[in-house]
Amino acid sequence: MNHYDVPRGIDVLRVFCGPDGRHGNALGVVRDGRGHPDDASRQRLARRLGFSETVFVDDPERGRVDIHTPGQRLPFAGRPLVGAAWLLDLEILELALGDVFARQDGEFTWITARPEWAPPRTLQQYATAAEVAALPGPPPGEGGRYAWAWEDEAAGRVRARDFPGRGEGVVEDEATGEAAMLLSARLGRALNIRQGRGSQILTAPAPDGTVEVGGRVLMAARDRAPGGTSMTTTATGATR
Repeated sequence: MNHYDVPRGIDVLRVFCGPDGRHGNALGVVRDGRGHPDDASRQRLARRLGFSETVFVDDPERGRVDIHTPGQRLPFAGRPLVGAAWLLDLEILELALGDVFARQDGEFTWITARPEWAPPRTLQQYATAAEVAALPGPPPGEGGRYAWAWEDEAAGRVRARDFPGRGEGVVEDEATGEAAMLLSARLGRALNIRQGRGSQILTAPAPDGTVEVGGRVLMAARDRAPGGTSMTTTATGATR
């Protein structure tokens, strides 16, 4: 069980959890974005929370959302959209650059988006999964780097780690939807990715050039305490 000391009105999700319900990457969700009406106030809150990404819900019925890292606003990011789709239980999420379609399939939540919406990353292949696991830090080079290797090429199983390279204090992302989407588009096939310590990301490219990205989402902390901070839930708590 984790404890997240976040202000009232903010939920914390874990997105892309492993099959055992562990791991996944923490995501802050501001359910009512009206309390932070401009980019400056949103940026301050995202920096204060310290999650690699925080999503602001501007219209929960239409699915209009806005995504911030501790240092910048993002036009698109996979993990916040998978988390928001699960939390809001909607089929469409509205971004400034276009609509993102979502669906629920058993324990998995999926979004469909275009790879060109994702920030650029170097997809750096290694010979073995053990080499990826043994990396002591980011591979040499500038910008975001996605280190990956086949665990089982025939089955589409990949071992990966993501180093966003944004200079915001986040050296490594436990699970990253847009990087998985870029890799799936490059390889032209569905993937089952084990990233970080044990997160799981699924992908499926489509003939129209879009890619589906899916994973498990769990509630890590939900704002239920009037006048207080968000309360911790169990690792398997799935209440929206």
